[in-house]
Amino acid sequence: MGSDQVAVIMGVSGTGKSTVGRLLADELAVPYAEADEFHSAANVEKMRSGTPLTDEDRWPWLDAIGAWAASRAGLGGVVSCSALKRVYRDRLRAAAPGLVFVHLSGSRELITARQSAREGHFMPASLIASQFDTLEELGADEAGVVVDVTPAPEQIASEAAERLRKL
Repeated sequence: MGSDQVAVIMGVSGTGKSTVGRLLADELAVPYAEADEFHSAANVEKMRSGTPLTDEDRWPWLDAIGAWAASRAGLGGVVSCSALKRVYRDRLRAAAPGLVFVHLSGSRELITARQSAREGHFMPASLIASQFDTLEELGADEAGVVVDVTPAPEQIASEAAERLRKL
């Protein structure tokens, strides 16, 4: 990945998308955008109450992220986005065709423990199961890499950057 490309940090809630995304953007010297900031107030309230979002809830959110990614085409950037389903990634790629994905991957047990320890986040640990059930791994035809989230965030970002540079 060149510094002119846009990477999407994807994965279930609790994998460290925001933390790793910021670190990766710093390492690549490109801007970072937080996907949570693209959600409507209604979506945030729905998640806060423990209700999973529907695809209809997600389309405007994905379109907003896609528009940001498209605005960074040729300039580079990193944006976090769960992008759990292939259809979501396809929608993002339709808006910004050169996207590459960094799938932050970890065991259900590790992610649940991390999510349970988080304070002040609108995504309750109770929704982790639904996220894992929804997750569709990156396909062999999708540009991207899978990175294990067990190490420290700095190490994860470093590995992601190294692997992206080889794409």
